[in-house]
Amino acid sequence: MGNDSAMLVRLIAFLDSVAARDPAPRSRCEVLLYPGVWALALHRVAHKLFGAQLYFLARLINHFARFATAIDIHPGATIGRHLFIDHGFTVIGETAQIGDNVTIYQCVTLGGTNPTDGVPGKRHPTLGDNVIIGSGAQILGPITVGARARVGANAVVTEDVPEGATMVGVKARSTLVAAETWNRDFIPYGTPCAEAVKDIADPAMQRIALLECELRVLTARLDALLAERQQGEPAPRKTSVS
Repeated sequence: MGNDSAMLVRLIAFLDSVAARDPAPRSRCEVLLYPGVWALALHRVAHKLFGAQLYFLARLINHFARFATAIDIHPGATIGRHLFIDHGFTVIGETAQIGDNVTIYQCVTLGGTNPTDGVPGKRHPTLGDNVIIGSGAQILGPITVGARARVGANAVVTEDVPEGATMVGVKARSTLVAAETWNRDFIPYGTPCAEAVKDIADPAMQRIALLECELRVLTARLDALLAERQQGEPAPRKTSVS
């Protein structure tokens, strides 16, 4: 009975953590329908099987989860508490490590690189606690994204990210204002706007930075709307030709 109560408390805490980062759900029951919640739950099972060297069963659950949620989490990936994957279409590699309270938006890849010496090992990224990864971002290789860092939409990160930094662009670079200077607890899509460019002295550069930032936010929102529309569209009917 005690274990059941503890599991219920952890589940409620997880659902509340998702609701705190997403204004869309009206209840905890609605959060239970999120594909990211199901993908994470199935990964917990697959990860235990993977740790017990039951690789085929772990992969079987992984393939089912990918089919059902459009989220591919390798059974070997290590994931902390309260991961929120919004919308889906995300890939997380085998040696990826994810801390607590991480938020990942749609179409993100935590991808690996081939070891130059051919020896298998750590190939995928490590994300610290409270990291936010914007939609379409690609985090590649055995790099570390420090705690509280933000990676903007469509950024490509191939080097270590300091704690609290905000990364934007291809190849990703840090913005001039670090995330820890902000008063906000959470930045949707990991992409700041007006407040992040106030300290830029040149008005022209400030305006350019603001326009670039607004464009990234609009692109992220458009991607999210398109993803939701595609999920809601019925499959096309087949017509027979006589």
